[in-house]
Amino acid sequence: MVAGQRSNMRPLAILFLLAAGIFFSAVFAESSPIRKTIRQSVPFTTQAPLGEWSDDRQQDGCEEASVLMAMSWANQIPAYPPKIWKSKLLAISDYEKEKYGEYRDASLEDILSRLFEDYFDYDRAKIKTISSSKDIVAELEAGRLVIIPANGQALRNPNFKAPGPERHMVLITGYDYEKDEFITNDPGTRKGENYRYKSDIIFEAIRPYKTGYHEAF
Repeated sequence: MVAGQRSNMRPLAILFLLAAGIFFSAVFAESSPIRKTIRQSVPFTTQAPLGEWSDDRQQDGCEEASVLMAMSWANQIPAYPPKIWKSKLLAISDYEKEKYGEYRDASLEDILSRLFEDYFDYDRAKIKTISSSKDIVAELEAGRLVIIPANGQALRNPNFKAPGPERHMVLITGYDYEKDEFITNDPGTRKGENYRYKSDIIFEAIRPYKTGYHEAF
């Protein structure tokens, strides 16, 4: 990192759903009569940039891909060629394996501490609790990106290999008020750039998971 660069970095938010029966205390302003679409320009890569899904590091690389896209945006770096995306993703996975013993499913807490704070030396990502899709919209309105953990099968993305991943990370880059859709960079498919999900589908699919390999929820 270049000295003095940190203050110029863009902020991020990584969110998880509150436990059932607990509510987030927040007051939302009345809806504005003027609707617009929020959309950040974020470099995109799949977790398998060259289509090598048989490689376990890439097959289970949604966390690394989401973080790498977010950090490219935070550092205002343009998109890389696929070979460079791949080398950077594998470097992250290899680092996790060597230092922490695991590179596959990663919890939000470990994404924050191991990837953002340790690997990238980035301190502007925060974990926040949410109670509705409005909380995600509020983060986007504040100029932040959002990473969510999800049940990939509940996303019902037709581009996933059926039935889809049970544990998946998605980077949310924008929101369309008129259509009530979140705009995402979904690393789980080569068609994931600016992929849109209805807000209720995103919210209902959110599911935090543990670090490991298909650990029980």
